Amino acid sequence: MKLYDLTLSGNCYKARLFISLIGQTAERVPVNLLEGEHKRAAFLAINPRGQVPVLEDGDARIVDSQAILVYLARRYADQSWYPQDALVQARIVGWLSFAANEMHHGPATARVGRLFGRPIDEPLTASRALAALQLVEQQLTGHTWLAETATPTIADVAVYPYAALAGEGGIDLDAYPAIRAWCSRIRELPGYLGMPGLE
Repeated sequence: MKLYDLTLSGNCYKARLFISLIGQTAERVPVNLLEGEHKRAAFLAINPRGQVPVLEDGDARIVDSQAILVYLARRYADQSWYPQDALVQARIVGWLSFAANEMHHGPATARVGRLFGRPIDEPLTASRALAALQLVEQQLTGHTWLAETATPTIADVAVYPYAALAGEGGIDLDAYPAIRAWCSRIRELPGYLGMPGLE
């Protein structure tokens, strides 16, 4: 497998983390977003969206971090990561969507503004971030894992990075004890892999 990757990207980290959790390996191909490499013809031939991560596995090419998690779970992982039960799958897909929407527009955007100096609407982003984290906190107050399963699923992998990195966006996790406990559980999983800010 080959992963087109950016070290500081939470979305790329989701893929790296899950690959490690399921005992697989992938060749990492760094893509320099600061120099605009992702918008050049050579990379656009790989992913016309001009985004990382991209996973290549033989002849298969998968774009988008959530899609990569689904692919890896079905192709290489124990079934517990993406169970066949219809209700559990619906819950997982709901959290994958949440990761791509609420977490992206909240904690992830706040982090981009602080860490990379990108212009953002700070009050709106802060409001979105707090609302997203409150929903995660509420879910984890009554459940060990996001999809209400006995073991972690790809829902947890999808939401974890930008929740755990919220501090880099200026958001204090002290007010979210259930999220902090959940982050600790994830870090204790066999095969856990860190990233800068989450060692």
